[in-house]
Amino acid sequence: MPKRSEEMLMDLWMSLLLVWITCVPCVSVTPIIGQSKSTQTGGSAVVASGLGEGQRLLSRAKRGWVWNQMFVLEEFSGPDPILVGRLHTDLDVGNKNIKYVLAGEGAGTIFAINELTGDIHAMKRLDREEKAEYTLTAQVVNADTDEPLEPPSEFIIKVQDINDNPPQFIEGPYRASVPEMSAVGTPVTRVTATDADDPVYGNSAKLVYSILEGQPYFSVDPNSATIKIALHGMDREMREEYLVVIQAKDMGGHMGGLSGTTTVTVTLTDINDNPPKFSKSLYEFVIPEDLPIEKMGGKVKANDRDIGENAKSTYSIIEGDEQGMFIITTDSQTQEGILRLKKPLDYESKRAYTLKVEATNIRSEPNSGVPFKDTATVKIVVEDSDEPPVFSKPMYLMDVSENAPINTVIGTVNARDPDSTGSLVRYFIDRHTDLERQFNIDVDDGKITLAKPLDRETDMWHNITVTATEVRNHSQISRAIVAIRVMDINDNAPEFATEYEAFLCENGGRGQLIQTVSAVDKDDPIQGHYFDYRLVPEMLNNPNFTIKNNQDNSISVLAKHDTFRRQIQEMYFLPIIVTDNGNPPMSSTNTLTIRVCGCSKDGVVQSCNVEAYVLPIGLSMGALIAILACIILLLVVLFVTLRRHKNEPLIIKDDEDVRENIIRYDDEGGGEEDTEAFDIATLQNPDGINGYLPRKDIKPDLQFMPRAGQHSGPNGVDVDEFINVRLHEADNDPTAPPYDSIQIYGYEGRGSIAGSLSSLETASSDSDQNYDYLREWGPRFRRLGELYSVGESDRET
Repeated sequence: MPKRSEEMLMDLWMSLLLVWITCVPCVSVTPIIGQSKSTQTGGSAVVASGLGEGQRLLSRAKRGWVWNQMFVLEEFSGPDPILVGRLHTDLDVGNKNIKYVLAGEGAGTIFAINELTGDIHAMKRLDREEKAEYTLTAQVVNADTDEPLEPPSEFIIKVQDINDNPPQFIEGPYRASVPEMSAVGTPVTRVTATDADDPVYGNSAKLVYSILEGQPYFSVDPNSATIKIALHGMDREMREEYLVVIQAKDMGGHMGGLSGTTTVTVTLTDINDNPPKFSKSLYEFVIPEDLPIEKMGGKVKANDRDIGENAKSTYSIIEGDEQGMFIITTDSQTQEGILRLKKPLDYESKRAYTLKVEATNIRSEPNSGVPFKDTATVKIVVEDSDEPPVFSKPMYLMDVSENAPINTVIGTVNARDPDSTGSLVRYFIDRHTDLERQFNIDVDDGKITLAKPLDRETDMWHNITVTATEVRNHSQISRAIVAIRVMDINDNAPEFATEYEAFLCENGGRGQLIQTVSAVDKDDPIQGHYFDYRLVPEMLNNPNFTIKNNQDNSISVLAKHDTFRRQIQEMYFLPIIVTDNGNPPMSSTNTLTIRVCGCSKDGVVQSCNVEAYVLPIGLSMGALIAILACIILLLVVLFVTLRRHKNEPLIIKDDEDVRENIIRYDDEGGGEEDTEAFDIATLQNPDGINGYLPRKDIKPDLQFMPRAGQHSGPNGVDVDEFINVRLHEADNDPTAPPYDSIQIYGYEGRGSIAGSLSSLETASSDSDQNYDYLREWGPRFRRLGELYSVGESDRET
């Protein structure tokens, strides 16, 4: 028989022996008077005598055995129910008239009682991990009447534990990490197992941990289950991951205990314990001399066995680049050192370079704090390339006078082939920068000449591009900018800065300022402008105006007297000569127009018209407007009257209703020419009219003699007489509107469906004509057809 079965059988016999001992009555009962109750300290049933109520004696029951707590072994299975215990009362003296009743948790299902003997049996297999104890109530009743013979008594049945549950790792499997090169005993992680058995009873839940797999790298504490480093110098670069199997065994690890296992995956994390290392000690690169700036010339790489940030390095040039020709940068993705050009290479001046580069870890060494480094040598060989010509200057500045003649040499550009072969160079002007072809260049020597005259006032600067091309290789081209500055000469005369509109107050005093005049010059002399102003010789002694120099390249025009009057002369012209200080000096004559105006007492110009000056003093503006409205009304009435007299009345001999005829008047008026008939100045000053103004729209057949001047006071106007005279003149003037004129009507063009309505082209008479077809032409000719049809019928009758 296996040892485990033997141990279980021994535990079962011990439990049965204990139950049997507790259930045997060992003390007799002393009768007492009356009914006694069960105490909580004893476990036996209370005995009640079978006397009547009147004869009952009070007696005290002495407990013979304890039954308030019973035990039953879990997981027991057999052919018969297992006996848990026996209930007994002092009333049970062989009388068959009592029975035992069981109530409470599991009564009747899990536990059953023999009504006659009080034996309690477990009917089912019990599991302590499912329910550890049951609370029940026992009572003795009369078998015939079911009346209680004593009060109920409560007791507990406990399920006794056996080691039937193995340890379990609920949170497993586990993952943990620890830095590489950690010291022996460094904790890695802790695992935890649980056991469902009773931790109080026996050693069923007492666990002991051990390591089944993972030696000699790791160890585990048997009590705390802490996993620790067991081997010195564990290197991640050699092995990164380990699988550890941990066992938990109950019964304190003794024979017969149950066990459970879990796995722990331990990963070694990286530390910076490896230096960068170049794959080669010498790198060689061949770089063409025409390699552009910032372009890559080669790559170097230092490998690092570490990972992440510990493997990152920076590169630098520590020797051999005194001229600063190269720069090395780090590619963050590939961790390579990229060698780039910082300055242009020249095969003719230097053909090889030897550099020493260094790779340095970003993070320092854990113990010393000094970063790991490694160095390598880089040899660079410059390869000759066919380079384009090189100008002596990247930009040329040349000056030329604006009056320089054609073919004048402005300057020279120079370029050479930097290659050892020394090819000849040809020069050309990029015509996109000289669209007007104002310059030429000699293809052999690079002399720039003038092709067209220049004008500084039009363009002060000319920026052209000159190209230099090798003779033996036309694809090698270089360019240079030539800035040509046009130098100024005095070829423009000064003139007034603006068109001045000068006003002179007729009530101003002697010496009044009329206008301040300044001049401008398109030229730009180095020493600046200085203008000299003077009147033309014939105006030097004029009695009206004089000029004064303001010492700031401007003059003031002043009046010599205060007797200017608009009715005498409204406008004056003052010619002024302006001369610059160029070599030779240039001058121009500019005329200043001065208008005489009426001004207020403060010198503010109010009116500059002669008509405004001759207005009567006593006539207001409202009166003038009223007079003008009356004149316009009279002229309109006169126009309508004349049209009625000249148009003959329309005589209709036919019997038709003339009310259906529409007479349309749409003669167009004279337009702007009619405004000459409404000159307000004529109404205000009839004496000033010495003649008449003929019409401009037609040429009159008759010349109308001007009227004699009206004699009136100098300051008065007889408006009534003036209107009557003008009315008489209009009635007798054939050139005044409305007038007769020949009206020409255009003939109907060809293509009309009606054809010609004239009878001149037909040889037939009216009597031979049939006008019925007029009705077919539409509603417009229907009335005409009816008229002719009527005429024919009349002739027939």
